[in-house]
Amino acid sequence: MKKLYIIGSGGFGREVLWLVERINQVNKLWDIQGFIDDDKALCGRIENNYKILGDCEYLGSLKENIYVAIAIGSPKIKEKIVNKLSKFSNVYFATLVDPSVLYSEQVKIGEGSIICAGTIITVNIEIGKHVIINLDCTVGHDSIIEDYATILPSVNLSGNTITKKYTTIGTGAKIIQGITIGENVMVGAGTVVIRDIEGNCTVVGNPAKVIKEF
Repeated sequence: MKKLYIIGSGGFGREVLWLVERINQVNKLWDIQGFIDDDKALCGRIENNYKILGDCEYLGSLKENIYVAIAIGSPKIKEKIVNKLSKFSNVYFATLVDPSVLYSEQVKIGEGSIICAGTIITVNIEIGKHVIINLDCTVGHDSIIEDYATILPSVNLSGNTITKKYTTIGTGAKIIQGITIGENVMVGAGTVVIRDIEGNCTVVGNPAKVIKEF
């Protein structure tokens, strides 16, 4: 079994813990060590029977090879943590897929990505590195989800869609076929996207409208 540390002890961190426990029920792959959190005030706290062991620097102090799962929704914070941990030669990034996920052999999943229960990913789909696809999502044929994107629960991505880096798609959003959502976009909960979205903005509504540009 591979030793695994979960980075982030909040709600999603505890959900990822559950995901790993579900994987182990099918195939004992992961030896769960506990949580890592850069909030030093949390060190020593117990969350769902596992201890918060320290911050990211703690991982670098370990002599053995280990794996981490980054249970952080914010794309830019995820990237900062990846960059911080990449300097440690003993740290590797776990790719976690819940046993209930349906996906074909034509799906490529990048390292460090987390795909949660109840999701369906069909055919000829590329999922980048450090992507989160949360509970009960669907991803249609020939879609691309780039690095560090976060897809929140119950999102429907139709076929031939492109979700660019750092983008977050909110709970229950629906993206129709052939749409490209640009880099660093926040798609609000329940939004229906029927036209391409340029990068660096927030969109909400049905149909989606830009309400803020960065």
